[in-house]
Amino acid sequence: MSTYTERRGLLLINLGTPDAPTAPAVRRYLREFLSDPRVIDIDPLARTALLNFAILPFRPKKSAAAYREVWSPTRGSPLLYHSQDLTQALRRELGDGWAVELGMRYGEPPIGPALRRLQEAGATSVSVLPLYPHYATSSTGSSLAQVYDVAASMAVPPPITTLPAFYDDPGFIASVAGVTRDALADSEPPDHILFSFHGLPERQVKATDLGSGRCQFSHDCCAAITEGNRLCYRAQSYATARALAASLGLDDGGWSVSFQSRLGRTPWIQPFTDEVIPALAKRGVKRLAVACPSFVSDCLETLEEIGIRARDDFREAGGEALKLIPCVNADPRWVTAVAEMVRAGGAVAQASPS
Repeated sequence: MSTYTERRGLLLINLGTPDAPTAPAVRRYLREFLSDPRVIDIDPLARTALLNFAILPFRPKKSAAAYREVWSPTRGSPLLYHSQDLTQALRRELGDGWAVELGMRYGEPPIGPALRRLQEAGATSVSVLPLYPHYATSSTGSSLAQVYDVAASMAVPPPITTLPAFYDDPGFIASVAGVTRDALADSEPPDHILFSFHGLPERQVKATDLGSGRCQFSHDCCAAITEGNRLCYRAQSYATARALAASLGLDDGGWSVSFQSRLGRTPWIQPFTDEVIPALAKRGVKRLAVACPSFVSDCLETLEEIGIRARDDFREAGGEALKLIPCVNADPRWVTAVAEMVRAGGAVAQASPS
């Protein structure tokens, strides 16, 4: 009698991180990251020139100094160890019927070996969860394209399904809201809560318009999710913010949305976090809380960009205290929410391998 027990596989994907807070390590990471045509989606010759003459000679040293501000002396990169913690927690939560692996789109651990480890562990099918709440061609699209490329190179590729963007998933919203309440429980209530999402070039947002022609980057065009904008990163971000504001019981005017981390001179989606935060201070906001719901793991963009630089900017502009709300990381509520999404299946492919 056969003792074979079918296992399912779960591949978690996050963006990636340098393996050390040094200029050489950051340079290696940035070269891989920014060479991706889905990230810098311009003419290949222009991308090569931009990377080799404008970015890599200067940015690694500055970024390495920023990484050192948040690097753990015992665990290393926050994005990596928070992602590893989530992976371990999901192994316990899902049990022996599941094999769970983590792959980074750039850097270590890579997606390819992670997918092959799932097959070696006996997984007869694989669910892929990009750990990006909101769809973007430069994150979700690139990660899934890499998965498909790896699968195509395997002698026996496993059946693969991908879980959709979870920007409005009830478990995700409840987890972020719960972490926010916990973070604010031991301090004076903030005068304002800012939901700061990672930014994108406008052209990448327009690329997901699906032919509706309504993408105007205005508040009104992101006021609701429709068939035409269902893959629009900006519309999904606003949907997350509205859901969080409702869950937290925030009054109109007590919260707002902005977009951070823009790079280069091309138009990026607005409003910009580094302009909104000083403006809030000048408007009279003394205590500001900032949540970053486009990240599920704390990283350079949350801990350093918001927790250090934005806090200094807020104080210089007249504010008193900026409180960074932690990401969901491996919070038990988030672990449960991910497990429920995974078990529910209902996966819909969102990107092609092209």
